[in-house]
Amino acid sequence: MFEFIWRSIVIGVAATALLDLWALFLQRVFAVAPPNWAMVGRWVGHLPQGRFIHDDIGRSAPVSNERVIGWIFHYAVGIAFAAVLLAVWGLGWARVPTLVPALIVGYVTIGCGWFILQPGMGAGIAASRRDNAMQIRMLNILGHTVFGLGLYFAALLTR
Repeated sequence: MFEFIWRSIVIGVAATALLDLWALFLQRVFAVAPPNWAMVGRWVGHLPQGRFIHDDIGRSAPVSNERVIGWIFHYAVGIAFAAVLLAVWGLGWARVPTLVPALIVGYVTIGCGWFILQPGMGAGIAASRRDNAMQIRMLNILGHTVFGLGLYFAALLTR
């Protein structure tokens, strides 16, 4: 059990950090706005009150420490998906990682954003309520491909 937990944490944090480096690269090279983790934190902060869907998260009441909550949630989700990868493919996968399972998990995470987070924050399914929905979708696909690659490379480094 200890190995499962430490590998989930290390692999999840590393893959999420790679995703953040990707966002930083996009911001610096292509002037793509980075994710606003404060708004994610605001969404998470409203969950205990039973508010799962907002018309526009930016217009919802602010939550104390929402940026910190958003960043913690971001990394916690990365760890959780690493744990799912290890639960489905086993610790043997982490000892001898292959690319396909990591990419599968990376692509599954797109669905969570498209069908849970974005609608909950008021962007609609797969950002359908945003003027730049196709750009957001492409950035989601690219970013979560990077996350999947991060899962794989982190597992390689922890063999």
